[in-house]
Amino acid sequence: MKTVTIGKNDAGQRLDKFLTKSYPNLPQSMLYKAIRKKDIKCNGKRCQISDRLQEGDVLSMYLKDEFFQTSPEQYDFLKAPLKLSIVYEDENLLLLDKKPGLIVHPDEHYHFDSLIARVQHYLYEKGEYNPKDENSFAPALVNRIDRNTGGIVVAAKNAESLRILNEKFRTRELDKRYLCLVWGHMPKKEDTLQAYLSKNESQNRVYISDSPQPGGRTIQTRYRVLREKRDCSLLEIDLLTGRTHQIRAHMAHIGHPLLGDGKYGKNVSNRQIGFSWQALVSYRLRFAFTQEAGILEYLNGQEFTAHSVWFLPEFEKMAD
Repeated sequence: MKTVTIGKNDAGQRLDKFLTKSYPNLPQSMLYKAIRKKDIKCNGKRCQISDRLQEGDVLSMYLKDEFFQTSPEQYDFLKAPLKLSIVYEDENLLLLDKKPGLIVHPDEHYHFDSLIARVQHYLYEKGEYNPKDENSFAPALVNRIDRNTGGIVVAAKNAESLRILNEKFRTRELDKRYLCLVWGHMPKKEDTLQAYLSKNESQNRVYISDSPQPGGRTIQTRYRVLREKRDCSLLEIDLLTGRTHQIRAHMAHIGHPLLGDGKYGKNVSNRQIGFSWQALVSYRLRFAFTQEAGILEYLNGQEFTAHSVWFLPEFEKMAD
């Protein structure tokens, strides 16, 4: 038998969701059967799959030990560097200035370094996170940006903050703005563009069309021209929809690809400027809550900017 006491970060979850995350070696069919046969009890009583767990609840599980995953003595995230550029931090969250070239989550080429691994390593060293103290929660990123894009990424330190922030991003109560450099001059000083985006998973790229396509999704991109040079323009972007590669692909579709963008841009022109990454940074984040934000209400109205925008010094050097 194994007993587990539900902690603060586990509260509010459905019983089956909690058990699935906590014990991946336990097959779902066996999990449901154990609940049905009362081999899994909550506070000594029969429970249902959809029951919501409360802090302090005690689960008793009469199952073989092989189904309970033990915590490893070494954690992969400890192999990640501790290097982080922190824009803001409090007891609930971190705002991080991710540099281009760093992945946010592990991928098929993962070698123990990602932004989330660095965050977990940092919080572990601070004593704010220890996997042994958690049943199902781990500090998590709320938003993500491409490997070769820089800018602000939000990390939640606890489950309640993660739940609130996920909802606020979904309802667009967190206002994100981007800076980018595009080739040429825009037809208007500001505009809202609409098109349709289709994703090709095998190619890891998207395609834009001006008319609806099977499987395509509507995209809207609002831009404002901040400055112009002879060959390029500095834009502020507001994503009204947040699709994969939206800014890069949408700008390229209208004939103004991002400087340094090897996937959607002009490689001949890119070689002349020598940028290693696409000139795109998520540079500003404002908390603009219109509905109650619980423990994060104190952030409402606050605005944060990235420490630096790496391509602006190069933009200043370009000929007018």
